[in-house]
Formats: sequence, C-alpha cells, structure tokens
Amino acid sequence: MAKIKLGDIDTRAPKDFDKLATKEKNTKIVEELNDLQNLLYAEGKHAILIVIQGMDASGKDGVTRNVFGRLNPQGVMVKSFKAPTAEELSHDFLWRIHSHAPAKGMIQIFNRSHYEDILITRVHKWCDDATAKKRMKAINDFEKLLAEHNNTIILKFYLHISPGEQQARLEERIKDPTKQWKYNENDFAEAKFWKDYMDMYEDCFENCNEIPWTIVPADQNWYKEHIIAKKLRDALDDLKMQYPGIKK
Repeated sequence: MAKIKLGDIDTRAPKDFDKLATKEKNTKIVEELNDLQNLLYAEGKHAILIVIQGMDASGKDGVTRNVFGRLNPQGVMVKSFKAPTAEELSHDFLWRIHSHAPAKGMIQIFNRSHYEDILITRVHKWCDDATAKKRMKAINDFEKLLAEHNNTIILKFYLHISPGEQQARLEERIKDPTKQWKYNENDFAEAKFWKDYMDMYEDCFENCNEIPWTIVPADQNWYKEHIIAKKLRDALDDLKMQYPGIKK
C-alpha cells in the first residue's frame, strides 16, 4: 500500500454520488450478499474475517446492523473486543483473538479488534514503540496464518470520520433518548487525543498492510455502508463458489 495520510482523504462521499441512487444500489447488493453468504456456508471452503476499526461514533455498530444484520444469523458472528480481562492479560495479546477467528463457511466481524493493542495502548503509553513493532509483526504473521492455513479472506476497514462529525454524533447521544444508552463520558476525553490516534493509525496502516486496508469515508452512513457492502460482495464473487450438491 502507498503511505496513507488521513488528513489528505475526504471523510465524505464524492460529489458525483447520489444518495438515493446509492441507497437503492446498496439494497440490491445486500440481497446479493444474502445469497453469497448462503453459498459460502454451504460450500464450506472459505472463511471471511471483517475487521472494523474507527474512532468513537464513526459508525461501527451501524455498519454491523445495516450491512450484516440482514444476513442469515447462522452464518455471521460478531465479536467486540473490550479492555482485556486479568486472565487475558496473563497471555500473549493475540490469545483472546484467535479463538474468535472464523471457521470455514462463516463470516466473523471484529467490531474493534487485535489492532487496539497497537492503537489505544500506544496513545496512552501503555505500550512502548519497541513492543508495538513486535506486535505489528505478530499481527502480520497471525493474519497470514489465517489466510494460508484456513482459506480466510480478511477485509480490513477503517471508518474515516471527521472531528466535527464525531463531536456532533457524541452530542446527539446526550440529547436523543434513543441513543442515550450509547453515551460514555470517556468518549469526549478520548476525542482530545485525536492527533495521537491519527498518528497511530497511520503507523498501523504503514506496518500492517500485507493485507491492505480500505479507508472508508464515514461522515455519511449511506456511503460508508455502500463501500463496505460492495467490497464484501466483490470479494465473495471472486471466490467463484459453487453449491456442493447432494452429499454421498
């Protein structure tokens, strides 16, 4: 991948994208995804791992609900990695991740992921740079292991939101009764580390790109969801899957 500078990338859809037309296209793509996911499950030869990263309020939950929530729940699993427990901290940092890697035939979504161990940990100085570099190598090896030894297709998305849009969404969580359950006072504190997070993300993109990242403009939910759904649809199409027929 070419070096990514997030400040040079727009957080909104290109001006030639029509919202209504794009939403109609996305409805059709999600219908295709439903069929392709069924085929993935039936064939049982490949696994799909979807990594979703982004700042607070960038829309990770919305993507999970609006893109993947319409698929057969038997074939889709979601895992959100929170702060590690005492038991998890007593192991290597990937120990808690590996058991949630997808089985063949399954789509596994990581809503936040193993990348938190080289992002928030560096922003808050819980992990020094030397340790972070070792972890980056381990992450590359881990993803290569999944790809080569379990036919896992890995799609990595960074939801690229602007500071202004993030603030608006965080404030909405205070005012909107239907969203107040999402409110976390610490989100506003974390937003003050914006530049540090951008630096750590850019370093992550540069050093953990053997499987490339997709930077998704995330200020507009309809465009964000379209990019992710289309990327998954195209990846599944490329597998040229076939139904196995009657088992003997």
